[in-house]
Amino acid sequence: MKAQLFNKNWKFWTDRNAFALVWSVPEFARDVTLPHDAMLENRPRPDSPNGGNTAFRDGDAYTYVTWITPTEEDRHRTLMLRFDGVYMNAKVFVNEEPAAKCAYGYSGFYVPLDGFLRYGEKNEIRVQVKNGGMPNSRWYTGGGIYRDVYLLSGGNVYILPGSVQITTESVYGDAAALSVRATLKNRCCRSRDLTLKFRVLDGNGAEAACETAVLSLLEGEERTVTRRITVKEPKLWSAEHPNLYTVVSELWENGSVVDSDTTVTGIRTLSLDAVNGLQVNGESVKLRGACIHHDNGVLGAACYYDAEYRRIFKLKQAGFNSIRMSHHPAAPALLRACDELGMYVMDETFDMWHRGKSDLDYSLFFEECWERDVEAMVRKDYNCPSVILYSVGNEIPEIGTRHGAKTCHDLCGKIRALDPTRYTLASVNGVFAAGDCMGEIMGDILSSLAPDELPEGDVNDFMTVQADHMDEIVCHRAITRRLDMAFASTDIAGYNYMTARYAGDVVSCPNRIIVGSETYPPAIAENWAEVKKYSRVIGDFTWTGWDYMGEAGLGIPAYAFGEGGFGAQYPCQLSYCGDLDITGFRRPASYFRELVFGLRAKPYIAVQRPDKYGVKMLATPWIMSDAVSSWSYPGMEGKPVIVEVYSAGDEVELKCNGESLGRMPAGEQGGFVARFDTVYRPGTLEAVSYEKGQVIGTFELVTAQGPCSLAAEAEQPLTRDGEGLIYVNVANVAANGVVSTCDDHEITASADDNVEILGFGGGDHSPLYSYLDKTVRTYNGRALLVAKKKDRAIPGEITFSGKNGSVTVSVT
Repeated sequence: MKAQLFNKNWKFWTDRNAFALVWSVPEFARDVTLPHDAMLENRPRPDSPNGGNTAFRDGDAYTYVTWITPTEEDRHRTLMLRFDGVYMNAKVFVNEEPAAKCAYGYSGFYVPLDGFLRYGEKNEIRVQVKNGGMPNSRWYTGGGIYRDVYLLSGGNVYILPGSVQITTESVYGDAAALSVRATLKNRCCRSRDLTLKFRVLDGNGAEAACETAVLSLLEGEERTVTRRITVKEPKLWSAEHPNLYTVVSELWENGSVVDSDTTVTGIRTLSLDAVNGLQVNGESVKLRGACIHHDNGVLGAACYYDAEYRRIFKLKQAGFNSIRMSHHPAAPALLRACDELGMYVMDETFDMWHRGKSDLDYSLFFEECWERDVEAMVRKDYNCPSVILYSVGNEIPEIGTRHGAKTCHDLCGKIRALDPTRYTLASVNGVFAAGDCMGEIMGDILSSLAPDELPEGDVNDFMTVQADHMDEIVCHRAITRRLDMAFASTDIAGYNYMTARYAGDVVSCPNRIIVGSETYPPAIAENWAEVKKYSRVIGDFTWTGWDYMGEAGLGIPAYAFGEGGFGAQYPCQLSYCGDLDITGFRRPASYFRELVFGLRAKPYIAVQRPDKYGVKMLATPWIMSDAVSSWSYPGMEGKPVIVEVYSAGDEVELKCNGESLGRMPAGEQGGFVARFDTVYRPGTLEAVSYEKGQVIGTFELVTAQGPCSLAAEAEQPLTRDGEGLIYVNVANVAANGVVSTCDDHEITASADDNVEILGFGGGDHSPLYSYLDKTVRTYNGRALLVAKKKDRAIPGEITFSGKNGSVTVSVT
């Protein structure tokens, strides 16, 4: 069927009047273009029922309305809508009649229109979204129609949308065998004599293979047709070489094409065993993974292909070759970017099954909806070569129980029935899965402690004991029993924060394939050494690769209660544990990880806050330190400071203004980091990395000097056929060209009539502004603005002004 974006000309308003007798469109309804995040329009407030889970923003009840006017000719055609995601509890009405519903905010769904339309008239499409039940999530979800909508049209005999599936059956030598299937539907009251033609086109558009099937489709029949196609000299897809093919499916009748479908896919094979681990196209692969949530920073949850492409592009630049979509099915726009750029994907079904983690979350609908939502995920993912793993759940509390293990079995069985070509796992946290065994576990731990190590009864003391003995806890025999039940049905065992089990489990479970499905960022050196050591440990996924809204405070360095960590309070709004911040700026942890992965020779310098020297930091396990890559601290001259140098070389030297401050061990034996205790002296800080006495790389930081001015630069577009988003980086830059990380102040953005500002802000974890404001405060000297032109053919201008002057950026 022909698919066209249906994102424009929608009316939107917040509507709590569920019992309205007359369905009209109020005068205060606004025009919006999808994707649209309605939750982002609510300013954060400290008394939000959602709390820090959703960055202190409320959900609500939303209504969207648009219209369609089908012609009389459309009476003999087929029309439907495709929604890629609506958060949450969506109901679609056509001319006031219920046409479809979807409770899960991350599933795509179709709405057949033919039985509801009035031809030759204006027909109303109304979408009601119920996101006012709070809390319903542990992270920022956004709200409303935050993903794309498509209008699908075809004849009364057509290829069922989403039914084309391409499978790489084998690759031998210079040939690949593909299985291609499609489901045809005949809505006519007579038989149709048809020819189904599959054409495989390479990346240049040349035909690489072709196959046909001749058939008669009977009255009202729905039939699946499968053909085997051989592609000679195939160009295989991998993260390093993301070669794509396009399969064009054409339905012919009487010499004319009556319907068609275009599907982009890749040719690649997967295998998994205890000797070689994970193999893609016969080559062993270690997954350098990043967990990510779905929000796009200053854009909120609005899902743009341009934004997803930019995110994956930057994650790949930082050394990642895989992502875990946490903790729900990924958007089609994200998967498209992963296919095109070369990024392996672990797609995930749910964050909860029967037991809820928030009062009004998906657990209320799981029993009735899980099969349909799994089907939607697999249908979406099937042709994406980037998707290699399916996670059936994240940190499910009941997974180690008898009934929980049965649910895991059912989920894995359902996925295998739909897609036997990929591998299943469950992302399990041993502590969460321990359930009522925790008493037994802590009893054993406490009995092994000396009298002066025992907690005195305070809950904080007890939690401290837990944290100090986490490795012993996750390796306890009681958790082993639960993990054995949980992983009885999966192809891979997903270990969340259980690196301590690797060495023992590769011996006791010789056929278990393990992936670090969620790990602490500071532990990457230790974790990656284990991944390299064992063939059956196929990768590590850090929490997280990209910072996100919600779960506020998880990675915020704090020096007083409430500033960050588990006790973070308003205005903390970000998790702040991403290698990259919400604007896409790489934080020190990103460079540290790149060195550990062996992808960088140059060292890197990060400096801990000199004003907090000697002060105990309240750190969670997700925090490395409070260091930033800056040597600009006015007023701190001569004060003590700790300089972190990340280095792949076995030794690293630190120099200040040409004077050596000494050498320290680094590299793998030194945990890839050396910490120099020195004093702050403005000028140039230089790190020199050595391997066996030979220089392998240098890096320097320079103090920002001279008056600051405001600088702004638009990024070069990364896509050609996206939404045309414009990313403008703004910074306070000193006279010597160095960003002044200590010079933060408010800046105001304005644009001409042809430019729409979509989001504006910095990486600040506790902003006192909304990302929809036009005046924001820089963070570490930087901010990001995202905009788009209303008419892409006409140039536009964006002007920024603040205490350091003003600057105008032309966007063409």
